[in-house]
Amino acid sequence: MDAEVYNIIFLSLVVTIASTIIAACGAIPLGVLIGSKEFRGKKHIVRFINTFMGIPPVVAGLVVYMSLSRNGPFGGFGLLFTPAAMIIAQVIIVFPIITGLVISAVKPKVKIIWETGKGLGLNESEILRLLFFECKYPIISAIMAGYGRAISEVGAIMLVGGNVQHRTRVMTTAIVLETGKGNFDIALALGIILLSISFVINYLVHRIQEGK
Repeated sequence: MDAEVYNIIFLSLVVTIASTIIAACGAIPLGVLIGSKEFRGKKHIVRFINTFMGIPPVVAGLVVYMSLSRNGPFGGFGLLFTPAAMIIAQVIIVFPIITGLVISAVKPKVKIIWETGKGLGLNESEILRLLFFECKYPIISAIMAGYGRAISEVGAIMLVGGNVQHRTRVMTTAIVLETGKGNFDIALALGIILLSISFVINYLVHRIQEGK
């Protein structure tokens, strides 16, 4: 593989991992909080999150593009067609996925853990930490689901990144480009690499879950 392919793989991993970590840092606490509490309007919030779990990537990309374009509210930062714009778009896509899956993981265990925590004399923050610990494996799965969604993304990345050589070209956009040029051997090789990375990540998650 030449230097350009290595650069494409490296940028793909950087953008995907960064967006997944950023999204998870907000989505996990929010998911635990929503899943463990009963409050007015909760059903509507959950439905809203579930709706955005299936947000079309091009719509997320369009929102980011309009926000970062020259006439947009954040156009002065010059982020359009940069890896930062790609990360922002992926965070928008991944955030509701992780949040929704964490809510689903937490909800069935709330009652018994809350009762157990109260019986042990734990305060609310300690019970939430216990709930997080008891749901750690489903939460890891939620993070990996978000990662899988991010690394396979094409539409939003193409829109806000521009698929610029040596700057914003990642594996998925490179596959589209090379396929369009008729370079099926390169496209297939990148596809195999992408699939291999996903396999390794899912294997590691499976091993972690087996260790529980």
